[in-house]
Amino acid sequence: MSVTEYSLEISPRFTETDGLGHINNTVIPVWCEAARQPIFEIFNPELDLQHWNLIVAGFTVAFIAPTYYGKDVTVKTYVSRIGNSSFEVTQTCWQAGNKTAEVKTTLVHYDYSSEKSCPISEDIRAVLAGLQGEII
Repeated sequence: MSVTEYSLEISPRFTETDGLGHINNTVIPVWCEAARQPIFEIFNPELDLQHWNLIVAGFTVAFIAPTYYGKDVTVKTYVSRIGNSSFEVTQTCWQAGNKTAEVKTTLVHYDYSSEKSCPISEDIRAVLAGLQGEII
């Protein structure tokens, strides 16, 4: 059976709570970056910063419902689009059965020495294609 998404369980920390009792809106993108680690490993299995080959081109966050301290959050990650040198990752945050946020991040396969994007290889494209799907 092939994997079509990655999932990361996060226990919100008290320090991530804002004055209204919600998880602060700056925290969700940080959690999503942590949940993208398996995607990073597809491009750079050792996560070697000297050979890093991805760059974030942009991201959007849709806050659907408040996320609270005291209840675990599951971040689900899948690939929603694959281009020539870029791809989009969609992530959803779930708490107590409710979707609380959706994040879309565009990542570019990037050569830092030339400061240019580079095509995604067919091998990596095939792995990314195995992660395409949609999470409800």
